[in-house]
Amino acid sequence: HLLLFLLFVGPFNCFASYSRATELFYSLNEGLPAGVLIGSLARDLRLSTADGQRPAAPQPPLSFTLASRDLGGQYVQLDNRSGELHTSAVEIDREALCMESSGATVFGGGAAVSSSSPSSKSCLLLLDVLVLPQEYFRLVKVKIAIRDVNDNAPHFPVPHIRLSVPENAPVNTRLAIEHPALDPDVGTNGVQTYRLQDNYGVFTLDVEENESGERTPYLIVMGSLDRETREEYVTVIVAEDGGTPPLVGSATLTIGISDINDNCPQFSDSQLNVTLYGNSSLGTHVATVHAVDMDLGSNAQITYSYSQKVPQPSRDLFHLDESTGTITLSSKVDGDTPRLHRLIILGNGPGCIPAVITVLVTIIKVMMRPPEVVPRFIANEAEGVVYLKELEPINTPIAFFTIKDPDEKYKVNCYLDGDGPFRLSPYKPYNNEYLLETTKPLDYETQQLYEISVVAWNSEGFHVNRIIKVQVLDDNDNSPVFSQQLIELSIEENNVPNAFLTKLHATDADSGERGQVSYFLGPDAPSYFSLDKATGVLTVSTQLDREEKEKYRYTVKAVDSGFPPRESIATVTITVLDKNDNSPRFINKDFSFFVPENFPGFGEIGVISVTDADAGQNGWVALSVLNGSDIFVIDTGKGVLRAKVSLDREQQSSYVLWIEAVDGGDPALSSTAKITILLLDINDNPPLVLFPQSNMSYLLVLPSTLPGSPITEVYAVDKDTGMNAVIAYSIIGRRGPRPESFRIDPKTGNITLEESLMQNDYGLYRLLVKVSDHGYPEPLHSTIMVNLFVNDTVSNESYIESLLRKEPDISIEEKQPQISIEPAHKKMESASCMPTLVALSIISLGSIALVTGMGIYICLRKGKKHHRADENVEVQIPLNGRINLHMLEKKPMEISNI
Repeated sequence: HLLLFLLFVGPFNCFASYSRATELFYSLNEGLPAGVLIGSLARDLRLSTADGQRPAAPQPPLSFTLASRDLGGQYVQLDNRSGELHTSAVEIDREALCMESSGATVFGGGAAVSSSSPSSKSCLLLLDVLVLPQEYFRLVKVKIAIRDVNDNAPHFPVPHIRLSVPENAPVNTRLAIEHPALDPDVGTNGVQTYRLQDNYGVFTLDVEENESGERTPYLIVMGSLDRETREEYVTVIVAEDGGTPPLVGSATLTIGISDINDNCPQFSDSQLNVTLYGNSSLGTHVATVHAVDMDLGSNAQITYSYSQKVPQPSRDLFHLDESTGTITLSSKVDGDTPRLHRLIILGNGPGCIPAVITVLVTIIKVMMRPPEVVPRFIANEAEGVVYLKELEPINTPIAFFTIKDPDEKYKVNCYLDGDGPFRLSPYKPYNNEYLLETTKPLDYETQQLYEISVVAWNSEGFHVNRIIKVQVLDDNDNSPVFSQQLIELSIEENNVPNAFLTKLHATDADSGERGQVSYFLGPDAPSYFSLDKATGVLTVSTQLDREEKEKYRYTVKAVDSGFPPRESIATVTITVLDKNDNSPRFINKDFSFFVPENFPGFGEIGVISVTDADAGQNGWVALSVLNGSDIFVIDTGKGVLRAKVSLDREQQSSYVLWIEAVDGGDPALSSTAKITILLLDINDNPPLVLFPQSNMSYLLVLPSTLPGSPITEVYAVDKDTGMNAVIAYSIIGRRGPRPESFRIDPKTGNITLEESLMQNDYGLYRLLVKVSDHGYPEPLHSTIMVNLFVNDTVSNESYIESLLRKEPDISIEEKQPQISIEPAHKKMESASCMPTLVALSIISLGSIALVTGMGIYICLRKGKKHHRADENVEVQIPLNGRINLHMLEKKPMEISNI
């Protein structure tokens, strides 16, 4: 900007020396995408050389800059180095760029848009480009002509166009269509032709073009029109432009045929013959004439009048209503009245010759006057119609009738003619007075109108009828009646909101507002049910859940609009049908069962309780074992879990199962639960002696051993747990020089020297040790022979082994070991037994594992000490009788799962 400023504020002669104004002209179509090359300014300006020759010395590079990015500058992209001009991302729309208001060029600081007129073919985009540096500086005027493409279809400004054509319009009448089609495109791309989709054989279109190029369609009448034959034509007018392919637009064209007074009144007959009795009363209807005019509105207005040929006496005797054409008797007929009257009546229309009809009235002379019937109405009466409410009581009076002879010469009688609950009877004590009354209540719903006649006749047989119409007025005496008193409905649960249930229908025999029925929910209906007051449509606004509530029962009312209103009540019952929308649900997420080991096969371990809130097949649940199915089975119906085989805690102390519950729905839903089975230990394993390993093993005890010194130990383990694995040690048999010299710790099994050994105490000591558990209900035990050889050395091992092979003569001591462990079978509180057993089992498992490891270590150490290569024999020594030391040898069992 600073450079531009210096250029423009520098000395004028300097500016004139280096600036050259140049003008370039380009053209392109509207709607092109970004990046289309418009032109190269450097090439078209031939700026690669100065004055046609390449400069002698290197020159700075050229720079091309738009003077402004406003208006037209947004539509182009100028490369500052090469001077190439491309279209930008802003698409050029000729119709938007060159509006009708852009009649003159509008500059926007270096860019402008120019259009001479809305229909002009020239739409220019003007740009100012600066070329730098100063050696090449010039201001370039770039003009870009935007060519029109056919991208707009013709359209009518209104969707419906209406024209009015008089029915007497001559052929070739031209009527301009006021709303021609518009097309923003210009030239041949603008509107070129119009056509009618259906011309009905009487219309066509023509197009006229004015000086400015605007085309206006004209409707041309090609045939005769008659409004009385057809008063309206509806078609479609289509406008088409000249593009390739052409585009069209359409609108509805309604052609109304306006009426003209081209029809006159006409009578259907030319003459009407009427007979009138001479004793007719004033106002008696004589005849009615009627003419017809096919035109409309004021063109069809008809008035009636007498022809001037009708004499005045006839005009005075008969009155003619000029609007209705009704002729009535307007004066009394006497002896001087002519017996024949010729009434010529004219039917007059605007601008027409009157239509003519002749009415011949013949008056018949009556020698005597008929009886007279004079009513005096008690009930409401208007124009000979009596109005009575239904349910009026019996003997409701309607009217008095006075019967008399005008000549007072003849006796007159009367009676009632017609059907209905009415009675006409003489009214005493008056003569010729009769009372008309009801004989039973009237019912509007049975019959609304009665027509009866009071007939009077004299002794000469002359009859006179007086017709009485009785209109029964409706009363609100009927309640609405439902088509069903109990409306039983059903709907599936999880319905959509505002679901349709039914349409209630009640009828009311009353008429008018009294029979209009409105519908209402009873007070016991839940708030989420809706009943349309007018239509009786019953809907539910929320989703229903069968598991929450399966049946609904409430009342609905139908109320009429009478005063006071009457109503009736019906009962609606709705059964919510089940859908499989609930998975089976276990009572607990995790189940734990405690089962004693050696539980018999197929015994009941426990019951898996599962429920499904759905009903029927959807609520049927099948149980299956997902894992461990080779050991465990489950009763599908009852949920009883069983083991196929007896379970041994020493092989496996617990089992974890996954149980799946699947319902009977389609598709089925399922859920799983974790089952933990803990085996409770029973005393089914005697203690296993790990050391000494054989009844034939022995240990050298030096005579110098001090009292209280540990000599050896008996080490045993028990595969059971808890109290069943608590081991006690005791010496139940002794043999030797002084066998009481040794004692055993009942808890640890450590054997210690009690007294000092003397010279006489040398020799072989044999101690029979009983290893017993504290199992319940019966403790189990094992025995082991501990052999101690008191001497300074072992000089003759074979001698010692021979002594060991001899059966010892040992007396069995029945003394129980004294340890401070409470027996396992001591009675416990039932509420705390199970947790205690579980805790002891866990502790015992850890203890046994530790003791086992220590025992193995001790055995290995002692084996090295005595260099024993042969395997020793461990035997079970019975507690009664002699001891057999030559039993089969066996190895200690490997202990697992402890």
